[in-house]
Amino acid sequence: MEQENNDKSSSQSQSQQLENEDRLSTLTDDILLHILGRVSLRMAARTCVLSTRWRHLPWLLPELSINVKDFLSVPCTEPTEANDTEELAMVSLTKATRSFLADQQRESTISGLHLKVYLINTSLCEVGQLVGDAVHNGLLKDLDLTVLDKTDPLDCSDEDMLQRAQEIDTFFRAYPNVLHCLTKLSLQNAGFDKLDMHHVLFDCCRQLKHLSLCYCDTGMYSVFKIDAPNSKLCVLEIDICRFERLELVCLPNLEKFICSTWESKHVPVTCGFVPSLGELELSCGAKYDQCPFKLSELLHGTTSIHTLTLDFQGEILWVQPEIEELRAAFNKLKKLSLCGIFVGFDILWTAAFLVAAPSIEKLCIQVSEHACDEGDFRGSIYRDRMTPRWDMRFDGFENRRLKELEIRGFKSLEHQFTFIRSMLVRCPNLQKIILRGDELCEECDALGSSLHASKFPKKDAEEMVVERIRDGMFLSEIIFDEDWLLSV
Repeated sequence: MEQENNDKSSSQSQSQQLENEDRLSTLTDDILLHILGRVSLRMAARTCVLSTRWRHLPWLLPELSINVKDFLSVPCTEPTEANDTEELAMVSLTKATRSFLADQQRESTISGLHLKVYLINTSLCEVGQLVGDAVHNGLLKDLDLTVLDKTDPLDCSDEDMLQRAQEIDTFFRAYPNVLHCLTKLSLQNAGFDKLDMHHVLFDCCRQLKHLSLCYCDTGMYSVFKIDAPNSKLCVLEIDICRFERLELVCLPNLEKFICSTWESKHVPVTCGFVPSLGELELSCGAKYDQCPFKLSELLHGTTSIHTLTLDFQGEILWVQPEIEELRAAFNKLKKLSLCGIFVGFDILWTAAFLVAAPSIEKLCIQVSEHACDEGDFRGSIYRDRMTPRWDMRFDGFENRRLKELEIRGFKSLEHQFTFIRSMLVRCPNLQKIILRGDELCEECDALGSSLHASKFPKKDAEEMVVERIRDGMFLSEIIFDEDWLLSV
């Protein structure tokens, strides 16, 4: 009897499994492709062995994402072993690329290929040939290429950067079809001192819309001018590049510009003809020899900025006090984020931006307090932090467009209460105040939570905080959100 029940249970289980498989297999191709598009390419390829119904699906995917990191085995601690691992991963990536770009297997055009590779000549050359052939045969339209490098920028010598740039240039010259379909490019740790980087990126890459450069330059403390009236570039990201100055002479389609951690001692960027520039992010912890500059000098020539982020990374302010000079550049500014403001600084100076930008609708202030940024290392690189002195008259000004104020890293400090109450007085249409907890920091967590205990108000203290903020004034909504990052 027991054996009979077991057989019956097994039969029911198999029947249920077949029924579930049949239900999945009866879905249309577009739904199944939508599902496969949400998993890694390796997983998508494995589905072809499930049944004849699935066999052709991975080769119908309109977009492919092939990342060499998906082919890495267990990380190795020894450099020689790590190099071998990267080479093996590139061999596997090459096989996958060959399979998915093969003429005889493709049943549709690939609208976009997202490719992340290591700069290993033999395998990369074969990948270049495969991509070039796919472009020539009309199988591939757009390419998103990221050339990865595990080396920390601080460990890269000038010779290493020059060699890397030469290898990248050689690859592009050998496979010009790759440049013709390149719509997004990410490079790191490359020094183009002896090469014409402008020609490669803006004359040859005619379809390029998104460019990301990390620790790349044309020589230490060089001036790099981008004058590309025919460029389609929409997004430009510059991170830890050692330019003395980046001059955006002409980029008519540039919509978003991100510049992080510059080496320039003065204004790091100047803008010429950038009529479409709407979103700008500047982020840097000013070092000991860096001087504050006028933001109006950097923004001169811009007329369409609607979103601006300034991140001081918990160090001194690298912008000088000004109001009138910013009015032209801030004419269309809708959202302003001032981040990385040291927790000990008074933040009332930020009101100067509201005076200069009467159209601002959302203001975000992010306060920085880290247990991990103290000690000898910081003292040898950065200046002593001093409260900003912006002696300007804000009397009588009103901003009637501001509807939302957000403070990240709220601490219930007196100068924060003073600032919020000032905003309530000066911004009569302010509808919502959002108070958030600290952003997560792995370094602080490594030091121990006792060194960086949360100072965000507890539930039983929220009512008192609300009373101190309102101080008899009416406000429709105050939101407390300590764990906001967990839901992002």
